[in-house]
Amino acid sequence: MRLLRMKKIHEGTYLNNYELTYLNKGGREKVFELVSRSRLSCAEDIGRQINGVTIVAFQEDRLLLLKEFRMSINKSIYNLCAGMLQEGESVEDCARRELYEETGLSVSRFLDILPPSYSAVGFSDTSTHLVFVQTEGSFADHTSDNEEIHAGLYSREEIREMLRTEEFSSRSQTVAYFFAGGFTPSGLYKEDDTL
Repeated sequence: MRLLRMKKIHEGTYLNNYELTYLNKGGREKVFELVSRSRLSCAEDIGRQINGVTIVAFQEDRLLLLKEFRMSINKSIYNLCAGMLQEGESVEDCARRELYEETGLSVSRFLDILPPSYSAVGFSDTSTHLVFVQTEGSFADHTSDNEEIHAGLYSREEIREMLRTEEFSSRSQTVAYFFAGGFTPSGLYKEDDTL
């Protein structure tokens, strides 16, 4: 596989579209459509910019999930709190801001921040840090008129049922599945810490 050329198709406010022409393993030219949150000037820019954070948040023994309307599927699904980095913003500050904006909760403790991973490799180079946090506070809506988000804290038992009856984004479904099965980021805690 070898990339031959890249052409910008559309520059939007939040998303940019590119056509990547490449030589496939059979020696034929193929065209791939890429959606990026970054403004790419050359092929070397693809996948280099870290775009945001995805937050796995706990409060005591409950997992935070958002029931969020997503225009791309024209319905509400369960999702993790997430958002885009602003220029000059640290990963920690972005996580604090997004958590507060989307839920009203505050970060009481950072548990871990994983290196960036790609969110939708089938069509995009968008990457986010996976940030694990403990939260405190109570819910309040600080979202814009363009967002419809209902935050909730769920027990393992509630999530076990939700996994059979509700719709999720793939990343939130994976986190919910492991949480329901007993996973805690225990390797991230000292012996006397509890989730």
